[in-house]
Amino acid sequence: MSNGRAVPKGVQIAIGAALCAALLGWYGATNLGGEAQYRYFDTLDEFLASGPQDRVGERLRIKGYVANGSIDRQLDARRVRFAIQSQPPHAVGDATDTLTVDFGSLETPDLFKDGAEVVVEGQVEAGAGGAVFLADNVLAKCPSKFQAKLDAGEAAPL
Repeated sequence: MSNGRAVPKGVQIAIGAALCAALLGWYGATNLGGEAQYRYFDTLDEFLASGPQDRVGERLRIKGYVANGSIDRQLDARRVRFAIQSQPPHAVGDATDTLTVDFGSLETPDLFKDGAEVVVEGQVEAGAGGAVFLADNVLAKCPSKFQAKLDAGEAAPL
């Protein structure tokens, strides 16, 4: 300093601590208060219960399972259209409550197939035939359980 007096170490620490406290307070006030919602995704059941028509234009992430036989790759339009359901098809079969997803790319994840667990990111568009989810990202979950291939007639282990 120009006057030759150094700021004591204790004062420097107190100023640093006050600055950290002020930044944490600001972060808490702007991001954690009020109606902030920290859900990574809604399940399909939660989304359908909240009323898809009321969420038009809102940025969403929805988790579901690709319905069997619903994948339609439209090569000319460079898009993939499919439906998601709330439960795995191998557990419940074909579901009645599904959501049509229109993904604006042909580049789907390697694990994307019938029955795959997916999270779609995008927004809802209201249409004459019901709500359509316009996805700009599709994330496929890696299977968490691997089993050896069974021979014909062999029962699966419990």
